[in-house]
Amino acid sequence: MRQLDVSFYDLGIDPALVHALAQQGITEPFEVQREAIPDAMLGHDICCRAPTGSGKTLAFGLPMVSRTEVAKIELPTSLILTPTRELAEQITKVIKPLAEAFELEVISVYGGVPYKVQRRALSRGVDIVVACPGRLIDLLEHDALSLEHTQTVVIDEADRMADMGFMEPVCKILDQCAKDRQTILFSATLDDEVGDLVERYQNNPVTIEVGPKEVSMDSMNHFFWLMKSDMKSNITAEAIRKCGRTIVFCRTRLGVERVGSELEREGVGVATLHGGMDQRQRNRAMRDFVGGECLALIATDVAARGIDVEGINCVVHYDPAENGKSYKHRSGRTARAGATGTVINIVQHPQKKLCSRIQREAGIKIAFRPPDFKELPDYDVKHVPAPRKKSGSGGGRRGRGNRPYNRKYGNQNRNYRGRNSGGGGGRNRGRSGAGKPAAKKDGGARHDRNSHGGGKKGSKAGRKGRGGRSKYSRYKRN
Repeated sequence: MRQLDVSFYDLGIDPALVHALAQQGITEPFEVQREAIPDAMLGHDICCRAPTGSGKTLAFGLPMVSRTEVAKIELPTSLILTPTRELAEQITKVIKPLAEAFELEVISVYGGVPYKVQRRALSRGVDIVVACPGRLIDLLEHDALSLEHTQTVVIDEADRMADMGFMEPVCKILDQCAKDRQTILFSATLDDEVGDLVERYQNNPVTIEVGPKEVSMDSMNHFFWLMKSDMKSNITAEAIRKCGRTIVFCRTRLGVERVGSELEREGVGVATLHGGMDQRQRNRAMRDFVGGECLALIATDVAARGIDVEGINCVVHYDPAENGKSYKHRSGRTARAGATGTVINIVQHPQKKLCSRIQREAGIKIAFRPPDFKELPDYDVKHVPAPRKKSGSGGGRRGRGNRPYNRKYGNQNRNYRGRNSGGGGGRNRGRSGAGKPAAKKDGGARHDRNSHGGGKKGSKAGRKGRGGRSKYSRYKRN
């Protein structure tokens, strides 16, 4: 029998799991799954080098679900460690349908979510925990769970764990797991810190290597476009419209927010992702991007680590990468599974020296030249515009008001966003009227041209954005 004809059933996977996979349209194992599953099913430790997007989650997930024993309350029997919230959610999404076939409970544990939600789930009993190291350490220190019964541990994206400074927490977690556990490690590279982890915590591991040792730069079209700072947003917007689904990388959180706003003004639908967002906001951003509600994801390096989204046509380095390794990580979001991709670097003249060094470290040599959209490949792009923001003089629940007065009286200027302020629907200020008097409770504003109308319980004049006089109103002359 040829290797390519091997099925999941041939690899020793339970028929119930094979059926669950078939319902999702998954019938043939990938290379990493063919290589890793048999040894994992036998309980061997595994050290596997494989790139993101190669099918690793099922390679460790299927054997883990098959071998997981039902846990006692707050004593999970299987653990998956991963560097980012988004990757934890992706893994959980893959594992849960499989675990349901064996009536196993799965929970994802990471920061940005209230502790009580995760503690409540653990107190009901969880068999498989998918966790980021930081939050898991916090829960362990507060006695929300114990790992003494954890018989199977998977460390996913071990090289990124090292890059993000998680090696010490990972070691602390492994020290608390069962001594005779099975330890499975997956990483895109097996360099020094990952090698130390293998040596300290794995017992005679089976070593598996799949795919190239490094992200291949040859499957991507690289462009280094020289331009002035005030051209960057316009050029990036046009590149997104030309290429379609795109990830735009910025150095800082503030940069992500600023670039997101600028691209929306250019008429491009975008989602933003950075470490300063709460989990609900991050989930919504990923849902909009994956679901096609927007064309581009604007992200920092750390926030984008571990994101595995199919069909990324283009990566834009809005700010230069830190070094060649970071350049490869960023650029590797495109050109997956045999496809080609486009990588555009936005370069200002003072950044040429840095970008030349990045090229040397990444093993490429590309000339710097002005933007030329004719160089870009042709993609079949369905344009997704930026959502239109409502404007005008209608009343609204969310206006901008003075901090001491906005909640009580609904007064407004452009300095503060108040829940109960009215007028100037959406983010735009309403234009005041003739200064019709308003009662104290109306929160009327003076009839300055740039003032807003009254609060949500205001007078008719206030609700229509026609500012009324009141000793409680404040305004700002422009």
